[in-house]
Amino acid sequence: MTGFLLLATVFLIAGVLAVPLASRLGLGSVLGYLIAGIVISPILHWLHVDIIEIQHFAEFGVVMMLFLVGLELDPKMLWAMRRRLLGLGGLQVAVTTGLIAVICMGFGLSWSVALALGMVFALSSTAIVLQTLNEKGLMQAQGGQGSFQVLLFQDIAVIPMLALLPLLAMPELTDLAGQAAGHGGAHGDGHGDGHAAMSLVEGRPGWQVAMITLAAVAAIGAIGNFLARPLFRFVAMANLREVFVATALALVVGIALLMSLVGLSPALGTFLAGVVLANSEYRHELESDIDPFRGLLLGLFFMTVGAAIDFGLLWGNFALVIGATLGVMALKAGVLYALARMFKLTGSDRWLFTLGLAQAGEFGFVLLSFTVASHVIPPEVAQIALLVVALSMLLTPGLFILYDRGIAPRFLQAQDAAAEDIDHRSKIIVAGYGRFGGIVARMLRQIGEQPVVVDYSSHQLEMLRRFDTKVFFGDATRADLLHAAGIEDAKMLVIAIDGKDQITHLVEHVARHHPHVHIVARAVDRGHVYDLYSAGAKDIIRETFDSAVRAGRAAYEALGIHPFQAEQLARRFTKADRDLLVKTAAVHKPGVLLADNAEFVELAKELNARMEEELLNAKDGFGVDGHEGWVPPPASVGSDPEEGR
Repeated sequence: MTGFLLLATVFLIAGVLAVPLASRLGLGSVLGYLIAGIVISPILHWLHVDIIEIQHFAEFGVVMMLFLVGLELDPKMLWAMRRRLLGLGGLQVAVTTGLIAVICMGFGLSWSVALALGMVFALSSTAIVLQTLNEKGLMQAQGGQGSFQVLLFQDIAVIPMLALLPLLAMPELTDLAGQAAGHGGAHGDGHGDGHAAMSLVEGRPGWQVAMITLAAVAAIGAIGNFLARPLFRFVAMANLREVFVATALALVVGIALLMSLVGLSPALGTFLAGVVLANSEYRHELESDIDPFRGLLLGLFFMTVGAAIDFGLLWGNFALVIGATLGVMALKAGVLYALARMFKLTGSDRWLFTLGLAQAGEFGFVLLSFTVASHVIPPEVAQIALLVVALSMLLTPGLFILYDRGIAPRFLQAQDAAAEDIDHRSKIIVAGYGRFGGIVARMLRQIGEQPVVVDYSSHQLEMLRRFDTKVFFGDATRADLLHAAGIEDAKMLVIAIDGKDQITHLVEHVARHHPHVHIVARAVDRGHVYDLYSAGAKDIIRETFDSAVRAGRAAYEALGIHPFQAEQLARRFTKADRDLLVKTAAVHKPGVLLADNAEFVELAKELNARMEEELLNAKDGFGVDGHEGWVPPPASVGSDPEEGR
């Protein structure tokens, strides 16, 4: 027991320390876990820990991940993006796999090993790429959308890969494994026989194996369609979350066990179960229950991968590993660049797509572990391949830095050339036509104004033009585009673009160089409000504040407060909160976290307490039955009509 607790403590502390540091440095959680495993590797060797045995246990995190991937696959969404999904994603996986396989065969590897390595290296890192794209505000760019579509196809492609790889097993590796098992059985305790008996297909003729396998797949569909919903409905009656969690885990573990008994990948079974349950009313509850276990086990898996890296092998084959890493990344980049041109990705989006997906991915670790266990790739080759996957992921942040600082700036002028064709003039400019800016522009048109609308997403532009909506392409944070849009003669600029830093920089530029322009800026959160206030914005709109206030007002009415009084209370809260923002803005220090500013914290605590007391004293009307009519309540139950105006 003490040894288990010591081991658990080592892994947990390593993950807790390494992952936040790696995320802060922009490396992502996957690399954080890998680094944590590398750091604790000497400790594990000193404790004589069987890392591979722990890795086999942690691989169940991958099974859970694919169950969640299946839950996320809405058939309507897949059908809507089928062309680019199959085109970009399918061609990338197929061409990359084929080219790498041919090159590996040229170096003397057998066709089965070469094909397996091609599949391993064809995959990219979903965790690193999506996190980086979201952090940099590039997800809505054309290159970001293309990257997402390729990653989605790769995640789906893992399933047939897991089903195909056992068919590539090398007879000589299988024979060696059988001899090793035989020696173990002769000298061991009989565990080998016990494990051999845990199979429904062992020793059966091929037609029976096929029938049993089809029956198992059909059973998964039946469980998802007919058994899961009544089961979860019955369990939900207990109103105990831990029982629901246990049921969700039992479903995943049971399906994984069924797949193992018929000789198929457990991940394949859970993925199919997830797809079947994707439209279930219990989908979101299943996601929230399974996700913590998935995260912990995947973190443990990646730490064991890092701990299993053989640095002696790296230094002994340094030139081979570095050459293979750079070669794989260069080949993938070449394939991605060709596909970007084929699918009309232009400018910096083409390079974002090319560089962002050039690495190998976390599923490569999974497939390599699986290929060794399935006797497809010799362990010594798999160790080299594992080093290549890990090093390519470690190099990925550098590729994004190269894109940000070396490539994107060179294409900005070319990408903004379309801004020179802005043939419309207005006293109002709207920067960004997404879910925020689009509503503002529509409301302005409702009163007869025709603002100049600029958006940086060419994909968004193509979609809007189908609805005859006039939007100009360009990056509104550039001074030359603002000039082309008529900023010198404008009276108002509505900033509705994505990205806190981009919004703040644009406010600073316009406030400094065009002080006559009234700035209405979108704020991402409360801390961003203070930054925009310091930068010179006249009106700062928190993107979720008004909807949250409306939700609060609805809660008032649900408690029995008259709609008129609920609106009064909501307006009092809004005014009090804005007054608090103005007063605390005086002690805000740009660049300093709010929680680290002692003067700000003390003032905010004092003003918050005062505001809550004032609002509490203004809560007239509790207990009055609400109704849908928008009229003041009777004088006998209402407050002074002049109060709060």
